[in-house]
Amino acid sequence: MKNLMSMKKIAILGSAVLAFTTLVAIPTNASAAPLCDGKFPVQSCVGATSDGAPYVMQVPANFNGTVYLWSHGYRYNIDIPAAMPLIGGYKITNTPEPGPVIGKDISVIKYLLGKGFAVMGSGFARQGWNADSGVATDEELIKTFEAQFKTTTHVIAWGASLGGFITQTLAEKDGAALSAAGPLCVASPSVEAETTMAGDFLWGMKTFFDPTIKAGNYSAGAAGYGEAMGDLGKVFTVLGKLQASMATGAWPDTTPAAIQAVGLDKVPSRSALLLIGLMAGVPTQSAHFDSTTGPGSVNSSAYTSFAAAASPALAILENGATAAALGVLISYDLELQAGGPIFDNTKTDYAARVASEATVYNAALSGATATAGLLGYLAQAPRATAPAAALTKLRSLAQWTGKINVPTVAMTGVADPVTPAGDLTYMAQQYAEQWKAEHLATLGKGRPPYDLIALFGVTPAHYTTFSALGAPVTTTAAANGTNHCNFNVKQYIAVADMLAYASANGKNLSGGALNTAVRKMGGTTRDLQFAPPLPKFYAED
Repeated sequence: MKNLMSMKKIAILGSAVLAFTTLVAIPTNASAAPLCDGKFPVQSCVGATSDGAPYVMQVPANFNGTVYLWSHGYRYNIDIPAAMPLIGGYKITNTPEPGPVIGKDISVIKYLLGKGFAVMGSGFARQGWNADSGVATDEELIKTFEAQFKTTTHVIAWGASLGGFITQTLAEKDGAALSAAGPLCVASPSVEAETTMAGDFLWGMKTFFDPTIKAGNYSAGAAGYGEAMGDLGKVFTVLGKLQASMATGAWPDTTPAAIQAVGLDKVPSRSALLLIGLMAGVPTQSAHFDSTTGPGSVNSSAYTSFAAAASPALAILENGATAAALGVLISYDLELQAGGPIFDNTKTDYAARVASEATVYNAALSGATATAGLLGYLAQAPRATAPAAALTKLRSLAQWTGKINVPTVAMTGVADPVTPAGDLTYMAQQYAEQWKAEHLATLGKGRPPYDLIALFGVTPAHYTTFSALGAPVTTTAAANGTNHCNFNVKQYIAVADMLAYASANGKNLSGGALNTAVRKMGGTTRDLQFAPPLPKFYAED
């Protein structure tokens, strides 16, 4: 899911990495020894694992024995037509990535190489949701690197989004092969949890705004591809209409007639949009909307009304494009793997899901009566169903449990619209129970080390800005803690340094040294009492 950070990131990543590594041709025989160019001061090696996944290794002349294994995020497993808004023109690629790249900035990779670390990563054999094959590829890649570079002493695994999922799953399965792990903006512990958020949002869009959105259960073959692309177009069209009517509250012309029949069209459409976001668990802070700031003076009615009523809905609108696109594309991807529909909300109680938020966002939801009407409409709407066989197949795919086998540094943004911050809360909760059990088992022998550092990129208190006319500005860079895997170079390098320490010492940085390192990162907290809410999927367990 890393490419969803900017919708067109993968093509940029591929070209940036290739320009830096000057790769030689990848061997046609999978699992053959890597081909290395022998260049100084950094040599590049390429090859393919036995599953056909291309990889790249970069090793400095002063290699210190430690290699960083990077796992990239979710890449679409289908081409996207050029005419599609935001994500149009995407082409399937399996270009290998040896480390994080921010736009075209390869500073993190350069930093590690300059310190004597090697870096490596693959493009994986399958695009889309590929955690099972991704873990197998990484396991083989570690062995291949160690066989080629016999002075290797430590392997640090890290990755972002789906790559964070792969990293955590690898560490749980094969921790003996690793010295430290860094799951960043980690995807939900199971793919079912991840798809629940996206599926809920997409189903809400269909139910409130355009019943012709198929929202899953796509046909086989070319017909299914066409249906998925059609859904993308419809979703972006609806979001555009909602944006255009944000001030008036008018509903899109594709809205079901039943909405008007029961009088819900008198409720501003932005309130229905916000409700969809709340019931799915989409953050109410986005790249440009903080839900706390308005135009003009702090005490003016314009300021307070915008902050309380408009900003949360605008945040859902901004985050919703990502959530809905993910809902379409990951549903199409996973239905191919599971052999049928994988989203089922027949037992979901949306009123219970938003009970607490309905009070907090009462003004933005247009009051208790309007909220009850919208929820009542949802309760009567047809639900999505998934056959047991498809769900069984879905649930058989790789999952992580939160077990920590090696020193781990995890980081996520508090308002990530793709991989909720609550995923890291879940990991921290699971590990807290593990640590308590380990502590009880070693009473009288000293406290076991605490092997998880959980870092959260936090949003500024106020970051929404306005033009001289009072209109919100959305052309500035995304705020810290928002968007998907939105980390800067300083944050990545700080995590890399923490992982290097953990790898070398067999334990995480701690105490004042850790506090100082986090403070220097900026925009980041490791407050042990800070716990973003769990994803709705886990909160209902």
